[in-house]
Amino acid sequence: MTGKSEAAIDLEAEYNNRARVPDHPAVMAMWRETAEAARAAHPPVQIAYGAGEREVMDLFDAGPTNGSGAPVAVFLHGGYWQALDKDWFSGIAPAFLARGVSLAVPSYDLAPAVRLGVILRQAREAVEMIRARTGARPVVFGHSAGGHMAACMLSEGRASAAVAISGVFDLRPLVPTSLNKALDLDEREAAALSPVFWPIPNGSTPGGTILDCVVGGDESPEFLRQSRMMADHWAANGVETRYEALPGLNHFTVLDPLFDPKSQLMKRITDLAKATG
Repeated sequence: MTGKSEAAIDLEAEYNNRARVPDHPAVMAMWRETAEAARAAHPPVQIAYGAGEREVMDLFDAGPTNGSGAPVAVFLHGGYWQALDKDWFSGIAPAFLARGVSLAVPSYDLAPAVRLGVILRQAREAVEMIRARTGARPVVFGHSAGGHMAACMLSEGRASAAVAISGVFDLRPLVPTSLNKALDLDEREAAALSPVFWPIPNGSTPGGTILDCVVGGDESPEFLRQSRMMADHWAANGVETRYEALPGLNHFTVLDPLFDPKSQLMKRITDLAKATG
């Protein structure tokens, strides 16, 4: 599944997105600004899904829909499991609310304070709390590290569908990079935590069987490969997958469509949520 020999690939250059996109601070500043505005305009309900300080999530409630609660989509943020939190991404909430879908955004503990397996457990607990509140498996979508976790939630039968934006589905290429300093993964643990090797949600167990792999068209060849590989592999084994490279977008601007309620990506995620909710 790795394609070209890793020995011939500069994995640091391929996976270190902050180094690859020099103007990422400007994009992240926009995330912050829109997040603060959204929180002021639409104050979220904060829900503890565990006892830890970061085991909390924001719920932006779209209100009743057709006499019942609005469907909920869960967003798992990126940051290579070692940076950021829920407050960075509140800016996408208004587009979801405009389309009648509630949005849940959990924080989670970060490496190196905890290992990646702990972070996955926290993602499970957050998603299961939304499921308990609504009585339905939610759509789970995420960016980068969050795309990885969204696929994991689908594999485990916890999601009705997953949309992985710029996900990493095989973690082994990260092992020799600087990104692994905080994660401290060896080859064996990296493989064990890679959803490309996990059970394939092909309808043989409860849960959804839809996975969208979306990536920026201007991202590194490795990120393009990872999304294509995951979509092709699961599609060949009974999953309804979609692969799309969004033209002109990099690892950071790939989130731009989530701020626009009329974008095709927003329509896709909210349609999936409504089909469940």
